[in-house]
Amino acid sequence: MGTDPKGGSNITKGDQGAPEGVPLSGSEPASPAIRTRDLNLWYGDFQALFDVDIDVRQGKVTSLIGPSGCGKSTLLRSINRINERLGYVRTAGTIEVMGHDVLADDVELTPLRRAVGMVFQRPNPLPLSIRDNALFAYRLHRGGKGPAAEEDAVMEKALQEVLLWDQVKDRLNQRATELSLEEQQKLCIARLLPVQPSVLLMDEPCSALDPKATHAVEELLWKLRGEYSILIVTHNMAQARRASDECVFMLMGKVVEHSSTGDMFVTPKSQQTADYIEGRYG
Repeated sequence: MGTDPKGGSNITKGDQGAPEGVPLSGSEPASPAIRTRDLNLWYGDFQALFDVDIDVRQGKVTSLIGPSGCGKSTLLRSINRINERLGYVRTAGTIEVMGHDVLADDVELTPLRRAVGMVFQRPNPLPLSIRDNALFAYRLHRGGKGPAAEEDAVMEKALQEVLLWDQVKDRLNQRATELSLEEQQKLCIARLLPVQPSVLLMDEPCSALDPKATHAVEELLWKLRGEYSILIVTHNMAQARRASDECVFMLMGKVVEHSSTGDMFVTPKSQQTADYIEGRYG
């Protein structure tokens, strides 16, 4: 991937120039942040995804909903190729991020995962200080520590972006594992931001949180939209309705429906979607 609109680095070995997906003028719509076409995936002999076609709009929050085992997390983890850690996974079709095929032979995984950040179900802060957690990805991709003043600015900006700075600014040397679950999840998101990802993938980021913390993270998602394109897996229908611009409903490895969140929850096109939203199964 060439330098993206947020200043991210290439994900391919060669210089591809300016990225696709960046409008040349205000009258031209941006191409999707994520686009899949004819995406199929197998775990050994078991097929988990069937001809998945989705377009995730830039700067929006898109929810993936559907019953357990329908392929939501598999789809999410395919986008930054985490599934490939399992040697028995096979993928066919295309996945584009900001106009570039991330399954191409010349794609390097480290820059890809810099451009496509991942947040997991349960917060996973490192057993280090808050400061070192916030700077971890920055230092990793920089190849070591930077100047103290630069690191302070990077850390503060990231913690400000996730609405965590005011709570932790006087205890930056505290171990991150001692924070509340809400604070830990925000810190895990902050850890991604200094490397300027284009896309944030979130796999049920509120599943381990209480209602108050869930509300705080949902507010954060809404704040980050626009600057980041966010794809979130959730089993919480109220959360999907509150905290996303668009919804994708999946069933048995297939996309059944993709529309604006308002349309899906008020006037779903598929009876299967309506049945799921109304709690008849799943």
